[in-house]
Amino acid sequence: MDAIISPLQYDFMLKAIVVSSLVGVVCALLSCFLVLKRWSLMGDAVSHSVLPGVVLAYVAGLPYSIGAFIFGLGGVLGIGYIKQRVRLKDDAVIGIVYTTLFALGLVLVSKVPSNIDLMHILFGYVLGISDGDAWQVGLIAVAVTGLLITLRRSLLLYSFDQAHASAIRLNVNFYHYLLLALLALTVVASVQTVGIVLVVAMLITPGAIAHLLTDRFDRMLLIAASVSVFACIAGAYASYYFDVSTGGAMVLVLGIIFLLTFLFAPKYGVLKFKSH
Repeated sequence: MDAIISPLQYDFMLKAIVVSSLVGVVCALLSCFLVLKRWSLMGDAVSHSVLPGVVLAYVAGLPYSIGAFIFGLGGVLGIGYIKQRVRLKDDAVIGIVYTTLFALGLVLVSKVPSNIDLMHILFGYVLGISDGDAWQVGLIAVAVTGLLITLRRSLLLYSFDQAHASAIRLNVNFYHYLLLALLALTVVASVQTVGIVLVVAMLITPGAIAHLLTDRFDRMLLIAASVSVFACIAGAYASYYFDVSTGGAMVLVLGIIFLLTFLFAPKYGVLKFKSH
């Protein structure tokens, strides 16, 4: 009990656990839709596209979240526009756009005099998050989570079978851009905790784990959220006791859970499959 209670005596640890858990929930819920929609690389694209927005927001004296959201959403809209105009496959277009924007961000960081800590942007620093940023992350997480739960059935139909969604006159374009906007907002919140590089794992791994454990979508949402919150809490404790990167520890816990699920999932685990 002392090992559990001791870190909670520090305000920065308590705040880190609460904030990272909120981000973990929203990332997990969104990851279920991304896995079904096969948009894993889109999460990667958005997370890397926000870097120049962060730098330019600093130069303009605006909150980082505004610049990150504009460039994150602009990145995915640019990807969609280019895909419609060229014969390249999705992965090629995504790779070109997000690496170009990420490179632009690195150039801006190197040329613009600022106190921006690139390591904190890339890998997060939830232990040092300010109260204002914590409230901002919490509000984004609650808003996105509320929309995902409220519209989950329509978003599920759009993600799972877009042709059927169009046939029953579901506004496919609306849900397409809504999902992109929610993805951009989630990345903005997640950058504060796990950073640009590791946010991809938070947006994909929980949904992948849940997808291997159940065929029912509502249960998939619950499993993904539970796994993600556990990983965030376990990662925060690991960073406290072993003095390691908090975001890295969270993602590592998720990776270990995925490996165990991959091997031992009751229905889809590799070892289970081999036993038949």
